[in-house]
Amino acid sequence: MKNALLIFDLDGTLIDSVPDIAIAVNQTLSDLQRQNFDENQIRNWVGNGAKVLIQRALTASQSTDVDEIILDNALQRFFYHYAQKTCEKTIPYQGVTDGLNRLKQAGYTLSIVTNKPAQFVPAIVQTLGWQGLFSHILGGDSLPVKKPDPLPLLTTCQTLGFDVADSYMIGDSKNDVLAGKNAGMTTLALSYGYNYGEDIRSFEPDMTFDSFADLTQYLLN
Repeated sequence: MKNALLIFDLDGTLIDSVPDIAIAVNQTLSDLQRQNFDENQIRNWVGNGAKVLIQRALTASQSTDVDEIILDNALQRFFYHYAQKTCEKTIPYQGVTDGLNRLKQAGYTLSIVTNKPAQFVPAIVQTLGWQGLFSHILGGDSLPVKKPDPLPLLTTCQTLGFDVADSYMIGDSKNDVLAGKNAGMTTLALSYGYNYGEDIRSFEPDMTFDSFADLTQYLLN
């Protein structure tokens, strides 16, 4: 039996959630009589939490320079719209559900640390039939800081009683790799997710996999 902790990112690692996120972003922009964007453009803005996502949508760029009153209004509208369609078009990546079940059965402890607001995670876990798989879940607003800060990872280790040396950070973006490195743990990266158009390998994770099935096989071996 494997006695180690696997800390998974969510969006871009376990699930492709951009179709639902894009709908909510564009509904928010329409409310504000602003330009809508196609799904691929919005995909490049995902990964740093809802606030930064909406800042990027409002500026139509990677910029986060937005008036706070306008931002707060837009963010509340986004939360409203996303709550209506949190997991309507969201799907797990190929091999994820099978891989998670196999890893759990092998004795690994599974957890999620995501920059997505925590309120949206339970509906996704339930809709995808993943109840009982994860021993601990932290969202981007569960603590005062989010990835790439190491605190969410270190808090998960402490909560579940694992040493950093027996823990792995698994994600698709530079925020995941940097959080793992900042926490001093092994980082495993997936190349297929959301990383702002950058090659995840350039951030030097310990290993990179092109599919969840390959990651699963590595961990089982």
